[in-house]
Amino acid sequence: MNRTGIIGESSSLTEVFRVLTKVAPTDSTVLVTGESGTGKELLVRALHAASQRSDKPFVPINCGAIPHELLESELFGHEKGAFTHAIRTKPGRFELADGGTIFLDEIGEMDISLQVKILRVLQEKEIERVGGSGPRKVDVRIIAATNRDLEREVALGHFREDLYYRLNVIPLHLPPLRERGKDILLLARHFLRHFCERRKRPPLALASEAARVLLAYSWPGNVRELENFMERLSILVDGTVVLRDDLPAKILDAVAELDALPELPDLDAKEAKDLSAPAPEAPQTIARNAADAVFSWPTLEDLKRYDMGLREFLEAMEDRLLDEALSLADGVKNQAAEMLGIKRTTLIEKLKKREGRGEE
Repeated sequence: MNRTGIIGESSSLTEVFRVLTKVAPTDSTVLVTGESGTGKELLVRALHAASQRSDKPFVPINCGAIPHELLESELFGHEKGAFTHAIRTKPGRFELADGGTIFLDEIGEMDISLQVKILRVLQEKEIERVGGSGPRKVDVRIIAATNRDLEREVALGHFREDLYYRLNVIPLHLPPLRERGKDILLLARHFLRHFCERRKRPPLALASEAARVLLAYSWPGNVRELENFMERLSILVDGTVVLRDDLPAKILDAVAELDALPELPDLDAKEAKDLSAPAPEAPQTIARNAADAVFSWPTLEDLKRYDMGLREFLEAMEDRLLDEALSLADGVKNQAAEMLGIKRTTLIEKLKKREGRGEE
């Protein structure tokens, strides 16, 4: 974990950390860009914590969460009687952040009529309350963030060009999770550890097949989506290892078959241990020992007798069990999957794979 609190070792993040280290001690304006859920606010808080203003206020405001007609008052404050419900004088966020840092989150959502007033703060270091009679000096560092393409917004006339260039003194871009490779697994393990500790349950490891699925998924919700999925697994997984079939259907349905999944990246000893999956072998061994008393397990002689290789033999056995389960369930896949002890999505994938073999 980097001292910013952002977990990752990808080259794109390394460059972000390098720039952050240089710009944090300055008062330069920073524009942080990136998709929703990439951790922009975490990065901004790290900027403030490493700055010379760290002992002063850090004041965030989400420009997209406050109605346009109220945002000006929230930012700059208002005088008593300035409008109908202004029953008392109220300082704005810029005044509250005096001496420190103000974080204008989702600034791309700000109405263009208000953008000119932000530009004035950047140029003149002063604000004017709604209903006020004159400017007030403020000493704040402005850091803005957005998930929009502001250059495109400028071209469309939705964002002031002069404000964009005043904000974009130091650009910092957080890459989406799908472009961070091995970081996906680092984050997954971190979140699993965190949620297991919170619930006072034994830690969960990731089976290698499950890890490969996580690497292949596109993560449209980025780190926030991964965190939510790991929390779900910490509640629903009964064993000590997260298997491929434990992953949500949304993820399994969105990735390719196992043979087409990306291989695991090079791992150090600790990472390899965390991605091992020895736990499921124990119940399998117990099941096999119990089954020995009921039927005879196939031998190499059986392979010779039927002139089959191991793969063909296993496929034939699986096909017979699939057909039997589907027959007993009258074709209802949910019931067939339950008989087989697998998830419906896994059954569907096996059937598709069998169809593919038939077409070869």
